[in-house]
Amino acid sequence: MSVRRVVPNIQSEAEQENREFYGLLGFQEVMNLGWIMTLASPSHPTAQVSIMPSDKTAPVTPDMSVEVDDVDAVHAAVRKSGAEIVHPLQDEEWGVRRFFVRDPSGRVINVLTHR
Repeated sequence: MSVRRVVPNIQSEAEQENREFYGLLGFQEVMNLGWIMTLASPSHPTAQVSIMPSDKTAPVTPDMSVEVDDVDAVHAAVRKSGAEIVHPLQDEEWGVRRFFVRDPSGRVINVLTHR
């Protein structure tokens, strides 16, 4: 299993204000689904931050997203470890397969693979 990128998720309704603020740091909007906006560095595209008021299909908003090459293998390892699965493994309409797990600090991590 390899990690492709890690993205902090900021829960906020201030989309425009965050777009402008992170623009001062060199980030540009690369995705906006209406409920989540992702900003990335043009020079290092995997350097990203996402802004969302709430998650579209999950009961909680994740604190971080970790894209992996094989979400099914990670899900199996996490389940075997006994860690708390917060949102079940599922395919989403926007092209990802994902689940949420709670880390030992109580943070919710969105683990995903693009399909």
